[in-house]
Amino acid sequence: MVYDAVIFDNDGVLVGRTSYDVLHEAAWDTFESLSVEDPDPEHVESMVVGVTPEQVEQVCATYDLTPREFWAARDRTAFEAQRREIHAGRKRLYDDIDTLRELSAPLGVVSSNQQETVDYVLDHYGVDDLFGTAYGREPTVESLRRKKPNSHYIDRALADLDAETALFVGDNESDVEAAHNAGVDSAFIRRPHRRNYDLSVSPTYDIDDLTDLPAICH
Repeated sequence: MVYDAVIFDNDGVLVGRTSYDVLHEAAWDTFESLSVEDPDPEHVESMVVGVTPEQVEQVCATYDLTPREFWAARDRTAFEAQRREIHAGRKRLYDDIDTLRELSAPLGVVSSNQQETVDYVLDHYGVDDLFGTAYGREPTVESLRRKKPNSHYIDRALADLDAETALFVGDNESDVEAAHNAGVDSAFIRRPHRRNYDLSVSPTYDIDDLTDLPAICH
């Protein structure tokens, strides 16, 4: 298949994932930064991954916090935690990243991580030149409604790259669903953390790593 563009998820596809414990600690730091010294552990846990706007509003109401201020702080502490992981060598690019230079189609990135984190990863590792566009979430509560499987950011990337046909490469079911919602093909990449994962959705391709892409995007 000749695609107008190939778009990639970030964490677990281009760069290693951040451990849950690191993100959990960042959530604790968020509450502390807003002078909430003893939050309910369940409330902290609900702010780590898979967060919804409704959860943010509920938690903020409990502690008399403003959702806008709280979530901006939450995204900031998560970014700072991931930046430390990068500098400590625990969040690194995958070794097959150079394969992307063999692809002739324009490339993009769409992540449910923070825009600040996506930009930092690409700049720190010197691979931002590979991508014509890169989207993460804005540090707003509303951005939580736009993350995958919503196709919002994929749609924006497709517009930036002037692409009608595209392949989206991800390591989550939500990536496959987002590609379907955007009307593009999908490739589910089986990094070590997904080697034996049973999908409940059907991607267009099931690949082992990025080296499989040149044969697909010929």
